[in-house]
Amino acid sequence: MCGGELSSSKPLWLHQAWQEIETIDERSEERKIMPEVNEQLTHLDADGNARMVDVGDKEHTMRQASARATVSMRPETLALISADGLKKGDVLTVSKIAGIQAAKKCSELIPLCHPLALSGIEVSFDLDQDNNQVVINTSCRLTGQTGVEMEALTAAAVAALTIYDMCKAVDRGMTINDIELMTKSGGKSGDWQRFPGGHD
Repeated sequence: MCGGELSSSKPLWLHQAWQEIETIDERSEERKIMPEVNEQLTHLDADGNARMVDVGDKEHTMRQASARATVSMRPETLALISADGLKKGDVLTVSKIAGIQAAKKCSELIPLCHPLALSGIEVSFDLDQDNNQVVINTSCRLTGQTGVEMEALTAAAVAALTIYDMCKAVDRGMTINDIELMTKSGGKSGDWQRFPGGHD
C-alpha cells in the first residue's frame, strides 16, 4: 500500500490515521528545509518561529547607517515650511527632534530590535523646490555588536510623519515616499550602499 491509498472497505479511523501520518511526514520535510532558509532570515529559528537574535558573541565594531524619506506636498505648503509660517510652529525643528527621539526608541517600536546605546544621531532636511518635497536624511552610529539600519530608517519615517502632522491642517494630500536605507557600514556583512535607481 503506497501513500494514502486505502481500500474503501477500510474503516474511517484507519483512513484518518494514515492522513495524520502523512501530515507528520510533510512537516518533517518542511523542518529539513527551514534551517537552510533561516540561515538568511536570522529572526526565525529552525521551526520558523520569531526570535530575537543573540549577538553576544559578535565583535564590537564601529557601525553606521544612513536613510532617507521624502514628503511630497503642494508648493504653497513647502513655502510655508520654508518661511516658518505654520501655526503649529517650526516644522523642521520639531520633526528633527521627533526623528532623533524615534531612533533612540526604535527597540520599543520594532519588536525584535535590540536596545542600543547610540553614540550619534543626525537628522537633516533638504527643501526640494523643483519637486515640491522635503527630503529627510538621517544617520545613526555606535560601536557595538549589531547594526543601526533600523534606527536610521525609524528616524526617517517618524520625521516624515511629524512633517505630515505639522502641516496637515493646510495640506491633507501630502504623501510620504521612498523610506529607504542609503548606506550601512561595519559588522560581518561589511559595507553596503544604494545606487541610483537600484538596490545596491
